[in-house]
Amino acid sequence: MFRLLNWRYKTISNNDLFINEQIRDKEVRVIGVNNEQLGVMSIQDARKLADEAGVDLVKIAPNAKPPVCRIVDYGKFKYEQLRKEKEARKKQKTVEIKEIRLSPNIDTNDLNTKVNAAKKFLEKGNRVKVTLRFRGREMAHMGASVHILTDFAEALNDVAVIDKQPKVEGRSMTMFLTEKK
Repeated sequence: MFRLLNWRYKTISNNDLFINEQIRDKEVRVIGVNNEQLGVMSIQDARKLADEAGVDLVKIAPNAKPPVCRIVDYGKFKYEQLRKEKEARKKQKTVEIKEIRLSPNIDTNDLNTKVNAAKKFLEKGNRVKVTLRFRGREMAHMGASVHILTDFAEALNDVAVIDKQPKVEGRSMTMFLTEKK
């Protein structure tokens, strides 16, 4: 649902804020240009104050009783909101899950190489999923291979803790490690 408004307003979609004539409430709580509380007043009085200031009336809290409107330049308000969202995304840290695959007949040197790779992942703040994959006749000796995952976790016990204990899932056994805090 799109509506075309005056030259001063842009096309409004459903997810945008209500501004000026779009606000249909009888009474609203008004916040002034300098963030001062102007109190609860009729929508006509609030629009008149916004027009006198030469800016827009923006409904910022539609679910409040009564709804909260702010007298502010709408374009500047939207720009600042976008900038704050961008800043928040920049500061946000995403944790990735890195997977290390092992086989039941892995040699100690190969295991040490995988341990060093896992240590690097953990130092970067990622979680590590250690997967022990079984093929063919190795499926008959799954229980005897649990020690490989426990040895792997012991080799990393100075930098990591076991997040999820070893668990059999189909043809593989998985364990999750996270960085020690």
